[in-house]
Amino acid sequence: MKLKLYSREWCSWCIDAKDYLSERGYKFIEIDVGEDRQAYQEMREVSDQTYVPTFVAGDKVLANFDTDQLERFLREHQIHP
Repeated sequence: MKLKLYSREWCSWCIDAKDYLSERGYKFIEIDVGEDRQAYQEMREVSDQTYVPTFVAGDKVLANFDTDQLERFLREHQIHP
């Protein structure tokens, strides 16, 4: 399953999420919504909110989360590295 992480460069929660995924071997596509306004609009449409980080896996969305919520989301939806 393709994983997308909508983020901003300076966002500490985004950095934590990227570190969490990388350290556990997950492959993901990082999209910086601060640099790409079209991606920002896409993130808003998919998640119905404007906050980062936003994680998308198929049709599953986790928005504005911390690493504990990310861990639970990955486990509940059986998303593996």
